[in-house]
Amino acid sequence: MIAGVIAVVLLLAVAAYACGGGTDYGAGFWDLTAGGAERGKRPRWLIDHAMAPVWEVNNVWLIFVLVIMWTGFPVFFQQVFVTMWLPLVLAAVGTVLRGAGFALRKPARRLAGRRLYGAVFAVASLLTPFFLGAAAGGVASGRVNATTTASTDAWANPTSLLFGLLAIAATASLGAVFLAADARRFAAPDLDVYFRRRAWGALAGLAVLAVITLVVTHGDAPHVWHGLTHGVGLFFVVVAALATAATAWLLTRPAGAWSRATAVAAVASSVLAWGMAQRPYLIPTSLTVADGAGAHSTMRWLGFVTLVALVFVIPAVVLLYWLDTHGELESLTDADLRRAGTGDEG
Repeated sequence: MIAGVIAVVLLLAVAAYACGGGTDYGAGFWDLTAGGAERGKRPRWLIDHAMAPVWEVNNVWLIFVLVIMWTGFPVFFQQVFVTMWLPLVLAAVGTVLRGAGFALRKPARRLAGRRLYGAVFAVASLLTPFFLGAAAGGVASGRVNATTTASTDAWANPTSLLFGLLAIAATASLGAVFLAADARRFAAPDLDVYFRRRAWGALAGLAVLAVITLVVTHGDAPHVWHGLTHGVGLFFVVVAALATAATAWLLTRPAGAWSRATAVAAVASSVLAWGMAQRPYLIPTSLTVADGAGAHSTMRWLGFVTLVALVFVIPAVVLLYWLDTHGELESLTDADLRRAGTGDEG
């Protein structure tokens, strides 16, 4: 019983990272495609200002996922990281490089330095979700088990490649929707239109890739395909489809209200659909949740830690997101600092 609860918590943490971290990866995708220095100046200005307050906190969800995996499901953790070490290492390196690139781009004094750090940030924002998605596809297609060794086939297969492309499309759609809302907050109507158009394109690409993935999994990942077309998995697939359509429709409205909420619902429901489709397995069809769970005492303590996080950490993170999306975390300008200094002297 407790193993099933912890497995649900793990899935919810993955969904949280897909939405929170995915929005940041999406912003990096649009940074990459913004064009040259002059053409991309305005979109990159918005990306810098929109991401700055909260970009690092989204890694909390990733750390939470890793902690639950290695303590709650050590066999699962071992099999995944032994088989998928290459894409996971590349994703980890990408996470570090994109953070460093974003942090160093703005204070860089020379144009060459800003271009270099910006390129690192943008390219890593594209590759990291792809490799994470490819690893998830290897798990979904059952290519990870106790006897599997690290090989390219484990993550370079039809399901993995499509999961990787889906991850890029999902993050791109989230990033564009959130940036359009930020453009309205910063009173930049030109950027609002700019990112709305890109959000529509990303949502269309996401829908097409989702249909292709559903067809491919029929032969390449039959257990997951059956789960996606029946029961709870099908329910979340329908929710994801409706949320995607609602997001596209809301982006046609002048205010675009609730488009961020529906975009998050679309991505979160997609992750939940994948998790529910794998039931009762962590790795179809070789490792069940019950077989992969750690010692009962470990699971009890993990449940306690999860409860503490639920009570203390999650409300703080939600408050941070709320403050950011309502413009309460704007960085101080030079003029603000000068006024503060004048007030102190008086």
